[in-house]
Amino acid sequence: MRRLPYNWLVTILAIETSCDETAVAILRGRNGHSGPPVGRTRPVARPELLASEVASQIAEHEKYGGIVPEIASRNHLVHTPRLLERAIRDAKIEMSEVDAFAATSGPGLASSLMIGASIAKGLAIGFLKPYLAINHLEGHLLSPFFGDSEVKPNISLIVSGGHTMLVRVGELADYQLIGSTVDDAAGEAFDKVAKMLGLGYPGGPEIEKWAREGDSNRFQLPRSMLDSENFSFSGLKTAVRYLLPKLHGDFLADLCASFQQAVVEVLVRKTIAAAQKCEVNLVTMSGGVSCNRELRRQLAEACAREGVEFKSAETWLCTDNAAMIAFAGSLRLQAGFESKLTEEIDPNLALA
Repeated sequence: MRRLPYNWLVTILAIETSCDETAVAILRGRNGHSGPPVGRTRPVARPELLASEVASQIAEHEKYGGIVPEIASRNHLVHTPRLLERAIRDAKIEMSEVDAFAATSGPGLASSLMIGASIAKGLAIGFLKPYLAINHLEGHLLSPFFGDSEVKPNISLIVSGGHTMLVRVGELADYQLIGSTVDDAAGEAFDKVAKMLGLGYPGGPEIEKWAREGDSNRFQLPRSMLDSENFSFSGLKTAVRYLLPKLHGDFLADLCASFQQAVVEVLVRKTIAAAQKCEVNLVTMSGGVSCNRELRRQLAEACAREGVEFKSAETWLCTDNAAMIAFAGSLRLQAGFESKLTEEIDPNLALA
């Protein structure tokens, strides 16, 4: 592995096309401080985000109530070249000034991952620069530390449309999976329940909006697998389906609030239990569902009661974006990691 000199200025261009968002970002940061790493964590420089572009495909997929892979990949082909040009222009640099090109290599939709990875590899070959294949989940996991001076040991809750998992983080590339969903991810459950209720897509923001005016105690919905480190939201979704035919009148806000509370309660309880078991004093949260304000509030309050620090990724970093991929790529490049150009995408790529 090649290690960059300390205090070396590094510019990373990253492409994210794991699902239905097309994103390009350019990040610049110095390679650590003037001295060697101290302790278990490697000091990292505060990054400067030169450009971050995201093209949403929600409008294209909304009419289908979910993501259509063929439409997603076709739109990635259309959007990526345009976003690359805009990012380079906004960053006020030339493509030749980029030190490494990164792309999400998994997990995600194969037809989508292939677009971003192929373009990043082509740029790396054309400009004779390193290529970095980045795990989408690592991008989320590290995003709460975006702009910080170091990555601290923590329990990470990654909660999104496709993933719900708890990870013990020691340092960069030192990850231990504690628990994950055995069926539906939390975000997937939000989307499916929203569809049952005739709400829009994506379902999370729609349910959250209605839940603000509802009574979360009106409907007693199940909290599955509370004594396990893994998650299950399929039973909760099914409970809503069986309950709906029995409901009449004004119930939508209360049902949304009750459903949301059931999800939040499970996520908070299991996260706190993991932090206690692993004896860490920091909990982090990332992923699209972490934008949910009730989840943020309740997890922050639970951490405060337990005397544990809580750090959530900024909301603009929670949904799919290339800035988090660039940040992960920057840390990996500084630590001496580099991917082979022959490395394939992996739709089922594991984090640990």
